[in-house]
Amino acid sequence: MPSKRKKWTADSVIAGAGGGFVASIATCPLDVVKTKLQAQRATLGQADYLGISGTFRNIIRHDGFRGLYRGLGPTILGYLPTWAIYFRQRLYPAPSAKGYQPTTREHGWSLHILSAMAAGATSTICTNPLWVIKTRFMTQSRDETRFRHTLDAAITIYRSEGIRAFYRGLLPALLGIAHVAVQFPLYEQLKIVAQRHSPDRPLSALSILFCSAVAKMTASVATYPHEVVRTRLQTRRQLLLPSGAPRKRSGVIRTTRKIIHFEGWRGLYKGLSVNLIRTVPNSAVTMLTYELLMRHLAARGS
Repeated sequence: MPSKRKKWTADSVIAGAGGGFVASIATCPLDVVKTKLQAQRATLGQADYLGISGTFRNIIRHDGFRGLYRGLGPTILGYLPTWAIYFRQRLYPAPSAKGYQPTTREHGWSLHILSAMAAGATSTICTNPLWVIKTRFMTQSRDETRFRHTLDAAITIYRSEGIRAFYRGLLPALLGIAHVAVQFPLYEQLKIVAQRHSPDRPLSALSILFCSAVAKMTASVATYPHEVVRTRLQTRRQLLLPSGAPRKRSGVIRTTRKIIHFEGWRGLYKGLSVNLIRTVPNSAVTMLTYELLMRHLAARGS
């Protein structure tokens, strides 16, 4: 039994990382547009939001097709451990009549939520530096010296802003753990409901896509404001100052107040539409890839 459990855990990590890899490549252009929309500030002296189509055209006009994939390197590096940790930290296999699970068990919502939150906190703390680098890549203006690659970005940020820059936006990211606490338990429950309609067969690809899409959309709408605040903090440059020099602070509460003051409550939902267009298929592809890889790995091991 322990060896079977260990095998399931290893397969889960591989499948989770594989799902994240496929999804991050497929939806990177939408991630670039979403991040640019979140980072734009509609304040005096700055350009207003361009909208989804306007942002797309602006990227293509000035940066070409490659501009839609800026930040893909750190995105992949971030998603691989993120999804691997998510699925590794899920302390139970999901119920299924046939498939990769060692047993079929029912779990209460409390275990679903605690497992999802533990996975979210672990992955967020481990990968936050990569998300800072990704955000900087995607929001660099044409007037700046562009980062050549992920390592160049990491060195440049460290030399100009110090190690603390890599953990900017960590607090709202941790607050966003509520996202996975909604998504994963809801996904598992939807799968249980869907399985009742075909108890003798594994869930179809269409059913998996539907369950993951509904779960992701619900979680995204419920917790979206933390993403805007996180992006604003991550794009904030704070150069190293001489010892004793005053340092301007801009925390979660101050940033949230500024967004509401200058842009209204709608400012906390900037980029939501493109985020749904990006994350719903992203999550669906990830979950489907994960489920299919798990079945394939289980079939090979049996």
